[in-house]
Amino acid sequence: DLHSFPTRRSSDLEPGAVDQPATDVTISYQASEEDFPNPERGFYRYTETSVNNFVPLNLNQLKNWRGLQQADGGNYSVYSTLVFRYYVLEDYTNNSLPAAFFDNLTTDFTTAREAGVKLIVRFTYTVKAISGNCPEGFACPPYGDASKNIVLQHIGQLKTVLQQNADVIAVLQMGFIGIWGENYYTDHFGDPSSNAQGKLMDNNWVSRSEVLQALLDAMPNDRMVQVRIPQMKQRFIYGVNASTGVPPLTEAEAFSNTDKARIGFHNDCFLASEDDYGTFADYGNTSSPRQFANEALRNYAKQDSRYVAVGGETCDDTFSPQNDCESGGRAQTEMRNMHYSYLNCAYNNAVNNDWQTGGCMDKIKKEIGYRFILKNGSFPSSIKAEAAWNFRIDLENVGYASPFNERPVKLIMRKQGSGELFSFDINTDIRKWYSGNIKLESAVTTSASMPKGRYDLLLFLPDKYASITNRPEYATRIANKDMWESSTGYNRLSATVEIPVLDRKSVV
Repeated sequence: DLHSFPTRRSSDLEPGAVDQPATDVTISYQASEEDFPNPERGFYRYTETSVNNFVPLNLNQLKNWRGLQQADGGNYSVYSTLVFRYYVLEDYTNNSLPAAFFDNLTTDFTTAREAGVKLIVRFTYTVKAISGNCPEGFACPPYGDASKNIVLQHIGQLKTVLQQNADVIAVLQMGFIGIWGENYYTDHFGDPSSNAQGKLMDNNWVSRSEVLQALLDAMPNDRMVQVRIPQMKQRFIYGVNASTGVPPLTEAEAFSNTDKARIGFHNDCFLASEDDYGTFADYGNTSSPRQFANEALRNYAKQDSRYVAVGGETCDDTFSPQNDCESGGRAQTEMRNMHYSYLNCAYNNAVNNDWQTGGCMDKIKKEIGYRFILKNGSFPSSIKAEAAWNFRIDLENVGYASPFNERPVKLIMRKQGSGELFSFDINTDIRKWYSGNIKLESAVTTSASMPKGRYDLLLFLPDKYASITNRPEYATRIANKDMWESSTGYNRLSATVEIPVLDRKSVV
């Protein structure tokens, strides 16, 4: 059994209550260069299905993807704990979604849970661009998406199943609007392409914001929704007249479960052109034109993205050498600046394969998202039962981002011999373990009921949801040698503490 005791801050303890021995044991840890799977980060696998031709996720395939497998169309192999899932609603632009669809969704989420993966979810009405005699050529209207009323109706229908399965939804993408759910080629929300008005009007921004608000409301407030362009977040937060220079999230606002703190970004044309094919464009409004705003919007995204979920895919290799490895290109620099947690391993591998041949793919695979390395730790060798004691751990996050979803951080004491477990919550927010050095200091208060003897110390970073909190597949692994326990999800700290047998004699 796992016994939990609440942890108090050192500052909350009465004077003299912390039982800190004169001599601590300091341990230095050795970093690992190994690549391995970790939750909610890395290269994702692509899947899609539709309402009327539903092909459920395959359990064995998902489990295989968690292992080292070759990328689809790639010259490299990856571990994948994330699976992108398109749900195409193509026959329901004028109708309610059928009950069978929600049963199928539940089955998908159950399969993902059993496989130990999480989903990046996007709903769309069409993934097909129909070419013709129009200015854009390859994509001509009508595009095949639904009206705002239908979209809002469908989101309302989806709310229950999304909330019930949020444990295995890493992030939800805005979707719904336009081909591929990328909010561009749309019949109902203002077509900013050269096929139509070439920009967005005030009423278009308002309608899009209504959809985004509905999606935020459909998910638990501990889950984020990603938008396709940074300006969508700006105009949702600050209104249709917001400039591209509005303030980004601050650390004080971050991770607060407010709407502003819950909107992230998915860039589906990473380093495809100077402004990533319009990702960093100002789409105007009723009183202003569409215009180039690459520098302002990149600066906004660079700051805001430190605190939200960021991912996407590459889409075109014509922006080479800029999208290549350093020093000829800037792929890794861009991922770090924009705090990328994940990318697609299936598209576009004309770009991704260059990272393999260029020599930076191994580094990208390990550093995309978070990667925590323990440097050293200081622990007492002997403690008293029913007393508080301090410890310190120094880490470094060498990854591009911190985790974007909350998860507990626990110190586990495991009694040698019996294996009995005692768990203590550490007062820290792992989402604030940003790139760079991290100092973790905490006080643990043991219980008088704990048996005397020696205890191994372990660091446990499980998922917060009870449904999967004890699943090692969903626990975060630290990138150090001889530390990971695959059967438990614990990270061994190579430290032991003793509650001496004679402890009671010291109590007057």
